[in-house]
This record gives sequence, structure tokens and C-alpha cells, in this order.
Amino acid sequence: MSDGVTGADGLLTGPDGRRRCGWAGSAPEYLAYHDTEWGCRVEGDRELFERLSLEAFQSGLSWITILRKREAFRAAFRDFDVEEVAAFGEADVHRLMSDAAIVRNRAKIEATIGNARAVRGLDLPLGELLWSFAPAGPRTRPVVPGDVPATTAESTAMAKELRRRGFRFVGPTTSYALMQATGMVDDHLAGCWVHGRT
Repeated sequence: MSDGVTGADGLLTGPDGRRRCGWAGSAPEYLAYHDTEWGCRVEGDRELFERLSLEAFQSGLSWITILRKREAFRAAFRDFDVEEVAAFGEADVHRLMSDAAIVRNRAKIEATIGNARAVRGLDLPLGELLWSFAPAGPRTRPVVPGDVPATTAESTAMAKELRRRGFRFVGPTTSYALMQATGMVDDHLAGCWVHGRT
């Protein structure tokens, strides 16, 4: 995937000559996700529900596993339409547990259905709730991978509020990964060609 190895700065040079975050070079799916999606602003409720659900399914697994199953997840969960997923019952849980194309974890499947019901019960749009935890003002950009946190005060607060509202599989680490994925924070390294794109 790359013309060389990741340098001390955490960057690598891709086959296109561009410098990018080193993690993007380990698989074609990572490269595409890094270059076109990770860190881009996402605000729509359906899109945010999808990202929240996928981050929950990723818990304990490699993100590449989820990326490779993403289209299957979309098909299995009705394109993450909140109303449709909230209406899922035990027959749907059984169907999903039998679907080898997705991650067959009953707790995560039931949490996704429960989270759709939690979204439906919100007194404000999901996007408004989630984005209320985005850091305000300028933020120091990560220069090397060690500068990128696993959790922040904002992600801890987001997780606490989501759990208070009935969401599951939404700890501080999952919440921070969601913030990174949806552009609430920009954790592209300072030398990465897509840094500051959001």
C-alpha cells in the first residue's frame, strides 16, 4: 500500500506520492476511508446513527473488519433507518444472528436496536445532541500518533449523556472514535495531506 515505511512522524508516502497518516497504508479500504471519509463533517441523523452503530460493533474488533462488512451492515439494518431499526423485534434479532455477513454479537445487535429506540425518543435531533460535545474553539493538531488521545473530557461527557438517555455500547473510547470519524475533531496528523480538510 505504500512506497515505504511509516516514519518517526507517523506518516507514510503513498503510491500517489502524498503523505498521509500511517494507519491508512495497511489496507486499500483504510486508504479510501482515510482519504475520503475519516474526519469529514457528518451531521445527518441517519448517517450519525450508522456511524454510532458501526463504532459500537467495532468494540473489541479491528476497524478493518467493520469496513469490510459495512455494506452488509447497511443491508441488514435497513440502511440504518432509525424508525425501521427501532421497530425490529425478536425475529429480526434471530435473522441478524444468522447473517454471517455481519458481526453476529447478540449484545451489539440488541444495543443497536435499543439505540434506534433511544434516538427515536430524543427531545432533539441526534446530530444536535452529538455535536453539542464537539470541542469549542481552536484545538492543537496532533503532530505524531502519540498526540492522538483515546478519550477526552468531551467524549467522556458524551458517553455519560448517551448512557443517561438509554444508549448502550457508548463508552468514552467509542464516543471519541465517533468524534474522529464524523469530523467533530480532526485527528489527521499535521503533515497529512488531508489535514484540516473538514
